[in-house]
Amino acid sequence: MEFDLALALPVLERTPATLRALLGGLPPQWTDANEGAGTWSAFDVVGHLIHGERADWIPRARIILEEGRSRPFEPFDRFAQFRDSEGKSLAELLDEFERLRSESLSTLRSWRLTDAQLSLEGEHPMFGAVTLRQLLATWTAHDVSHLAQISRVMAKQYRDAVGPWRAFLPVMER
Repeated sequence: MEFDLALALPVLERTPATLRALLGGLPPQWTDANEGAGTWSAFDVVGHLIHGERADWIPRARIILEEGRSRPFEPFDRFAQFRDSEGKSLAELLDEFERLRSESLSTLRSWRLTDAQLSLEGEHPMFGAVTLRQLLATWTAHDVSHLAQISRVMAKQYRDAVGPWRAFLPVMER
């Protein structure tokens, strides 16, 4: 599928409510669990999404629109959530994410992006030239990817408890 902002927006809009419906009010046995050393819990993922709202999607889109490739993006700290989420509850993180995402989408809509603007390039520290279209497509896919990650981590908490049905649950082996 080619990127279409009108098709991406509904996905980006739904992520906060999806996270709240999936995680809100659950005990920490679900939200703090991970897949082992060096992996992320649902709590960690929500913190990561918050950091992305602050430091990635809209800030980088703004750089592309205002400065193009003349100003490279700052490297993204993929682990900032461990510092930034310290001392916060999951409920607080879900509220914060919902507020930040709403602000991000309001900004994005206010730009009324044209096809020419979506083709503008920025300079990524690892990938080199990237387009605004690619950045926005990645934002959308990133959301869906982390929703799948959270679901996988949660499912694996019952990896042994499901007994022989594990053979019919491929998520347990991923």
